[in-house]
Amino acid sequence: MGTTSYAGADERAIRHHYDVDDDFYALWLDPTMTYSCALWDGDEDELEAAQARKLDYLITGARAPGAKRVLDIGCGWGSGLRRLVERHDVARAVGLTLSESQARAVAACGDDRIEVRVENWADHEPVEPYDAIVSAGAFEHFARFGISRSDKIDAYRRFFIACRRMLVPGGRLALQSICKGDGQLDRDSIRDLRFILTEIFPRSDAPWVTEIAAGCERAFEIESLRNDRLHYARTVREWGRRLGARRADAVRLVGEDVTARYERYLAISESLFERSQAGLLRIVMRRV
Repeated sequence: MGTTSYAGADERAIRHHYDVDDDFYALWLDPTMTYSCALWDGDEDELEAAQARKLDYLITGARAPGAKRVLDIGCGWGSGLRRLVERHDVARAVGLTLSESQARAVAACGDDRIEVRVENWADHEPVEPYDAIVSAGAFEHFARFGISRSDKIDAYRRFFIACRRMLVPGGRLALQSICKGDGQLDRDSIRDLRFILTEIFPRSDAPWVTEIAAGCERAFEIESLRNDRLHYARTVREWGRRLGARRADAVRLVGEDVTARYERYLAISESLFERSQAGLLRIVMRRV
C-alpha cells in the first residue's frame, strides 16, 4: 500500500504543525513531551503523572507489556516508545512519524531497543509481525477535511487492514483519537473549527465514532471504548496555562504570530471539548 492512495495529512501538513520548534513545545508540554490527551485521576493530579497514566492505559490495553515487538504509529517525541521499553519490558519498540524534528529527538535518546522511522503507516513493511500496536493522537490525520463520508471510511479501512496485516493473530491495537461530538455547532464554533483545520492541522479531520466502527469491520473487534472529552478539556487548559506562564519565552522562540495562533487553538479546543462539540476516544481492538 503506497501513499499515492493516502487520504490524510502528508509530510508537509504534519511538519507545518509538529516542526514549529521543539523548544517551543517544551515550554508548555510536560517533561516527557507527550502531545496528546492525558488521563487524569483527581483534582490534584500533575500533568506528567496524568500523561504517564495515559501511556500505561494504552500499553496495557494493547497487551504490550513484556512483548517482543510493539509499533507506535504517530510516536511524537518518543514518550510512548520510552515507556514501552523502560517500564513495560518491551524488547523492541518501533515508532513511525512524519516529523523529521521528532525523529531526531527520538533517535537522540540512544536506546538500541527503540527504532524510529520517518515513514507513513501506509508504507511501513515490518520485518515480522508486531505483538501489539499503539497510536495516540495520529488517527485524526488519516483523512482530510472535505472528502465524503464513504471516502473517509475507506481511508480508515485501509489503516485498519494495514494494522491487521502488521499484527500477530489476536494482537491488539490501542487507539486514542479526537472524534466529532454531538454538541450543536453555532456560527462561532464553525468559524473556530475552520481556523483549526486551516491554520493548525491542515489536511486533517476528526472522525465520527460510527466511521471508526465501520472502518474496522472484519479486521478488528472493538473490546472497549471510552469517551474522555473532559480529560482533553483539562489537558489543553493546562497546556494553555503553561504557555501563558512562559509567553515571553515563546515569543522569543517563534514570534508573536505563532504564539498567538497556538493560544487561540488551545482556547478553542478547550471550549469544543467542554461543550461536547468534540470527543476523545480511547479504544482497544483485537485483531480478528
